Amino acid sequence: MLMAVATNKYLQFIRFADLCNWSVQYLGDTKIRFNKRYSMARIGDFLTRNKTAIVIEDDVYYKRATIKIRNGGVFLRDSEIGSKIGTKNQFVISKGQFLLSKIDARNGAFGVVPEVLDGGIITGNFWTFDVDYSKVNPYYLTLLSTTKEFVAFCEQASNGTTNRHYLQEPLFLDIKVPLPSLPEQNKLVEEYNTLKRSINMEEIRIAEAYSSMQQNVLKELGIEPAPKSRSLERLQFLQFKNLHAWSVELILHANNSPFGQSQYNCKVLSQLAFINPKTDLSNLKDRDEMSFIPMADISNLYGEWVNHKVGHKSDSKGYTKFQDRDIIWARITPCMQNGKSTIVHNMKNGVGYGSTEFHVIRIKSEEVLPQYIHTLLRHDSVLFDAVKYFTGSAGQQRVPASYLANLIIPIPPLSIQAQIADHYHSAIENSKHTNARIFKYKDDIIKDFEAQIFEY
Repeated sequence: MLMAVATNKYLQFIRFADLCNWSVQYLGDTKIRFNKRYSMARIGDFLTRNKTAIVIEDDVYYKRATIKIRNGGVFLRDSEIGSKIGTKNQFVISKGQFLLSKIDARNGAFGVVPEVLDGGIITGNFWTFDVDYSKVNPYYLTLLSTTKEFVAFCEQASNGTTNRHYLQEPLFLDIKVPLPSLPEQNKLVEEYNTLKRSINMEEIRIAEAYSSMQQNVLKELGIEPAPKSRSLERLQFLQFKNLHAWSVELILHANNSPFGQSQYNCKVLSQLAFINPKTDLSNLKDRDEMSFIPMADISNLYGEWVNHKVGHKSDSKGYTKFQDRDIIWARITPCMQNGKSTIVHNMKNGVGYGSTEFHVIRIKSEEVLPQYIHTLLRHDSVLFDAVKYFTGSAGQQRVPASYLANLIIPIPPLSIQAQIADHYHSAIENSKHTNARIFKYKDDIIKDFEAQIFEY
């Protein structure tokens, strides 16, 4: 005998008045679990779309706004003269308005227009809303938009092609959110801002420690800071033995170190290391394993290899090859300026392959330590100096191998080199631990806010 089953446990009923999107996903998945102690309000009850249009004039400069994803806020993109702005029909924004990207709302592209962008312009891909300040603190709304539940709703309220999901305005305005009283909203925002200020202080300390670390390298080398500009008015003489290429720039560079004048003897890097040497793979079979290192797996913050991947010799064709103890150094912008480089260790079978945008430096001299050379190659003095020698078109500019070959390297005793590398490594480790603490702190802030707003 069949037993009767109560189907109302499983069926969901939606009032026709609430039906604004013929989507199973939308109908089934948008029940955001807000805390019942707060009254609920439609976003459309306190945000009103503002479409103040403007026609761009050729002889006027305009401040163009943009929004950083992951709740990075509203920022000045640039200031541009009208004649160089292709889209002539745009919209004006005012300080205190709530701004979002209809394309990247699902990626947390929300924010409040700051005073510096009052009177700025945006394209139709951004939406501007006037805020009813009697009901909502716009920074509370921005804080709410950081939660994964809110972002999930924006994903569900967007449609279009894979790479062009557009937020649907009626769906966005119809979402109901918890709306504490204004004093409660202000308290939540202030608590958040207090914690953010603490985080900002930690970030400032990291930046100061990094700057100090850079200066300490120079101090330990007994180097006076290099002059900001180089005079080419006087005759420059170069010994023939130091001439490595028939290039005016390289000849000039051979008499100039990005570090300044060192108290120690110096050599160019090509005398100390092979630049882009061949790597012997003849002892490997096609299915033998090798480490695979794409550019994305080099940490620009710490100069480390992360996310250790494995491939095979048969996969390595067309890639840059390297072996254990090699330094791999990004040659392309902006990876080079960001400091993407590392010493590779403990690779599968002692060899690896990776991005063609790596230069490979293989130490051949017993006068220098790989860790010391890597420390110098990550130094801001080198990264800033290398930009002057870029070749190629905009967006695809690269540092030629000749720059590294002719880079002047101070050679202190090995004990001093080890000391410099150790101090640098210790500073990096301290920065790593501090950043990990900051990331956790930021995550905890959002979790604390979510715990007050949502039911779990």
